[in-house]
Amino acid sequence: MTFLYERLSPTSIRALLALAVVFVMLGTTGWTAVQPHAVTSVRAAALSAWRHGAIGARRLPSPDSAPRRIARFFASLTAAQRLALADRYPLVVGNLDGAPLALRYRANRKALTQARTAALVRSRSDQLTTTGRNVAQRLADRYDSLLGGQRQILSFDPTGQGKVAEVFGDLQTARRVSIVVPGVDTDVLHFEREDKPWSALDGMAGELYAAEQATEPDAPAAVIAWADYTTPNGVDLDASTGTLAERGAVRLRSLLTALPQRRDVSLFCHSYGSVLCGVAAPDLPAGQVSDVAVFGSPGMRAQHVSDLHTTAHVWAARDSSDWIGDVPHLEFAGLGHGADPISRSFGARLISAAGAAGHPGYFAPGTASLANFARIALGDYPDVSCRDGHPGCAAGL
Repeated sequence: MTFLYERLSPTSIRALLALAVVFVMLGTTGWTAVQPHAVTSVRAAALSAWRHGAIGARRLPSPDSAPRRIARFFASLTAAQRLALADRYPLVVGNLDGAPLALRYRANRKALTQARTAALVRSRSDQLTTTGRNVAQRLADRYDSLLGGQRQILSFDPTGQGKVAEVFGDLQTARRVSIVVPGVDTDVLHFEREDKPWSALDGMAGELYAAEQATEPDAPAAVIAWADYTTPNGVDLDASTGTLAERGAVRLRSLLTALPQRRDVSLFCHSYGSVLCGVAAPDLPAGQVSDVAVFGSPGMRAQHVSDLHTTAHVWAARDSSDWIGDVPHLEFAGLGHGADPISRSFGARLISAAGAAGHPGYFAPGTASLANFARIALGDYPDVSCRDGHPGCAAGL
C-alpha cells in the first residue's frame, strides 16, 4: 500500500481521499445509492389523456414538442379553445413551454386547486399513518399558499416530491429576466418558508426582484423562481453526480427557448443548481443568456471557465462561513463536480458575498451578494463589488 501511495500523483491522492470521505459517509450517515424518485399516477394520467385528445377535429401536439411548435399550435386556436384545453388538461397546459403565459397561470391555478382538494382528503384518511396525514396536510397548506393573491405559477407538477416555478414581475413585457436555479432539497414543500424566507427558493427570487425594483424602479424586469427539476434529496449520492443536473439542464434549455424573444437572461445558480448551470452552459441559446452567477457552488463540472463554452459572463461568490468550501472540489470516476469556481485558476469573475452567513444566506437583505446579483441582473456591471475588495471583476464589461 505504501508503494502504491508513493507512485500516485498528488491529484490522484486527493481524488482517492475524496472518495474515501464519500464511502465513510455512505457507511455512517445513511447515504444511499441513486434511487428512482417516487412517481404518482396523476401527471401520467393527464399526459395520457392529452396524447389521446383532440380539439375539434385536430389532434393535440405531443407534450414533448419543441416550444415553438407548441406556440404555433396555441396561436392557431380561438380564445375559447385555448381556455377549454387549460380547463380540461391543467397539468399538461400548465407545464407546456411555448403555451401562452396567462394560460399557463390559469391552468396551474386549476391544477393546484385540484391538488389541494386531493391532499385535504388524504389528510383525513384512516388509510394513512399519522405521519402520512400530516404530510398531506402540509401539502394542502402549501398548495393553498401558492393559490394566494395574484401569484403567477409558471409550472406545477405534483409528481414525486413535486416541482413548481413562480414568476415575479411581468414576464411577457420584461426586457431582462433572471432565473434562480436552486440546489438540493428543493421541492413543493420546501419551495418557501415563513422564517428566514430568503433561505428558500421563492424567497430568494422575491428578494432579488425587490432589490432590482429598489435599484431601478422602472426597470422592465422579471424573476423566475425555478424549482422545475428533480433535485437531490439532501447530500446523497445524487448530489455527488451530474445525473440530475443533466436532466434538469434539458428542462432549463426548454424554458429558455420558450421565453419571449429578445430577452436578456441572467442565471443565478445556488449550490447543486450551479452544477446544472455548468452542464447547461454549452447549449444555452446563443446571445440570450448574458450572465451566469454561481454561489455556494460545489463545482460546475468544469476545470476552467473556458470549458463551459459559453459567451455569458461567469460570476462566482462564496461567503467564508459557507460549509460548501470544505467539500473537495474535484471530479473522479463520475463523482464530484470539478474545480472550485471561486479559485483564481478557474477564471470566473469573483464578487463579494459579504454578510451572507452560511450556505443559504446569499439573498438575505443587506448582503453584498444580493446587491451584486441585482446589479448583474440589471446589467449595472460597474457597480458590482468584487471579492475581498479586489477591483477588476467587471473589467471590460
